[in-house]
Amino acid sequence: MGIRRFAVPAGVGDWVIAVGVAALMLGDGWSGEHLGPAPAPLGYALLAAGGLALAARRRAPVAVLAVTGLCAVGYQAAGFDVLTVAYLVAVYGAVRAGCRAVAVTSSLTLLVALQLTALVLRDGPVGEVSVQARGTLEIAWLIAAFAAGEALRQAERRAEEAERTREETARRRADEERLHIARELHDSLTHQISVIKVQSEVAVHVARRRGEDVPEALLAIQEAGREASRELRATLEALRDDATAPPRGLADVPELVERAGRTGLAATLTIEGERHDVPAAVGRTAYRIVQESLTNVVRHAAATTASVRIAYRPGALALRIDDDGKARPGTAPVPGVGLLGMRERVTALGGLLRAEPRGEGGFTVRAELPLERTS
Repeated sequence: MGIRRFAVPAGVGDWVIAVGVAALMLGDGWSGEHLGPAPAPLGYALLAAGGLALAARRRAPVAVLAVTGLCAVGYQAAGFDVLTVAYLVAVYGAVRAGCRAVAVTSSLTLLVALQLTALVLRDGPVGEVSVQARGTLEIAWLIAAFAAGEALRQAERRAEEAERTREETARRRADEERLHIARELHDSLTHQISVIKVQSEVAVHVARRRGEDVPEALLAIQEAGREASRELRATLEALRDDATAPPRGLADVPELVERAGRTGLAATLTIEGERHDVPAAVGRTAYRIVQESLTNVVRHAAATTASVRIAYRPGALALRIDDDGKARPGTAPVPGVGLLGMRERVTALGGLLRAEPRGEGGFTVRAELPLERTS
């Protein structure tokens, strides 16, 4: 049986801590010793306010630090001799957020303010009053809160740096692997395909000069050589482009559509929904899908028009590329390298891809790329 883990939202956790600290301080104030006459309700209100203010410690750590400090001075003046747990938690939160100088300055100010408040409002020998004031904010607890916040801040920073380093290393290794593949393809295939292409063209040319019928197999070899040469060149360009140029994304799609239009194809681009930033992997995959689809339209579809639609949806990016080419309903698409590459890219992101003839004629490519799994 699998173990399911439930993550508590940060806001809920902050409120639980705030309510717990407020209850702890109210209980300590209710059962503890009171300095002077019976404390007024205002003192209890300040105890509760100091604890509940911790609910905002992530959003406004400096403001919470100030509020809890003022509450500590206030309820001490009201006669409560209670450890300032809320202020200690606020110090931890401020240091964790990187506000170390503010936390040190605020703590020194609060120590002085507590001493002065005790000397002004309490009766008894100066030494005894000073000791009682120090009990409200123990130096050891203050240092511990500061050290805990700083330790966690450093740990989070190291974790972020390690994650960034892992991503950079993986990206560099992927770039190196792409260049290696490009070199291997160039060294092992380019020469052989070029020989096949040249020899077949020479054979066709010689046969025509002699007035002989060119065998269909020889014409097929000639055409296959030309197509293989074009595909290999395009593959090498894509591999080297991914490794040396900035990653392509949605911002580069209009250029693809414009380039397709220069071939005589009436290509249009439609963008639906409110534009927003998408993960780099999603943008790169969207670009490659549009690029491969338009390339296939220009080379194989014998189409006159093509439309590219990009829809920004909640949690997903939807793509649709349609053409009016020669594909007819009921004919299965040939699973070429381009289509397989698109499917692999979409599957890696957890998305869906459909590539099939349209009912009204032509071909359609539809993809839905989720944003949550890659963000």
